[in-house]
Amino acid sequence: MDLHLRGKRVLITGASKGIGAAAAEAFAGEGCHLRLAARSGELLKALAERLRATHQIDAAAHVVDLRKSEDVARLAQEAADIDILVNNAGDIPGGSIDKIDEATWRHAWDLKVFGFINLTRAVYAQMKVRGGGVIVNDIGAAGEKFDANYICGSAGNAALMAFTRALGSKSLADNIRVVGINPGPVGTDRHVTLLKTRAKHQFGNESRYTEFQKALPLGRPAHAREIGDLMAFLASDRSGYTSGVIFTVDGGIAAGWA
Repeated sequence: MDLHLRGKRVLITGASKGIGAAAAEAFAGEGCHLRLAARSGELLKALAERLRATHQIDAAAHVVDLRKSEDVARLAQEAADIDILVNNAGDIPGGSIDKIDEATWRHAWDLKVFGFINLTRAVYAQMKVRGGGVIVNDIGAAGEKFDANYICGSAGNAALMAFTRALGSKSLADNIRVVGINPGPVGTDRHVTLLKTRAKHQFGNESRYTEFQKALPLGRPAHAREIGDLMAFLASDRSGYTSGVIFTVDGGIAAGWA
């Protein structure tokens, strides 16, 4: 299926690894030109170089910290020509309410929650002036299947789900689509870190984290590329009547997988 994305300009945050890097691969494979943003400069630049060479597309690396308002403003200015924004950056830690103090909670939300909101605010205004665009928010299934041992993430994701639906409910009036994806467990470094934290709290041994994966659908987490490919489809005109909705990709966990 031709997604009609060739030549589109895409900004992906948190692009140096995991779902962000997989999304970059998916969009590059469709012939998109990329702006890749993250704090990890070396990883980001290496990815940009590889995608340029492999797919003959333009790929620029932007080393930014989206917790900083000045970095958000600079990134929005440098990426003022984009057609598609993929909000993906985030590193909310696992833990129950007694384990996540106020400073940790605020630090996490400054990137995942306010980072999404602040960059979207700037990019949406630019898209409106330019005549349209698409915003894809990579949120997380903990926002609908609440987890007391990931309480900071559950609360933050639920807020971003409401943000996505509220903004996307009216955005077509500006020829802008806003959609979200709620991945369940995805086989990234971050997924392993969260499971190790859970195993340490539950078993006193972080090396037992693989025991949690055995009960997942298909006995595995999702592949990052499975999320990246959905992002590309949702950003394409093949999904042109889609806005204000969130797609859950968790193998059926939120629907009752036991």
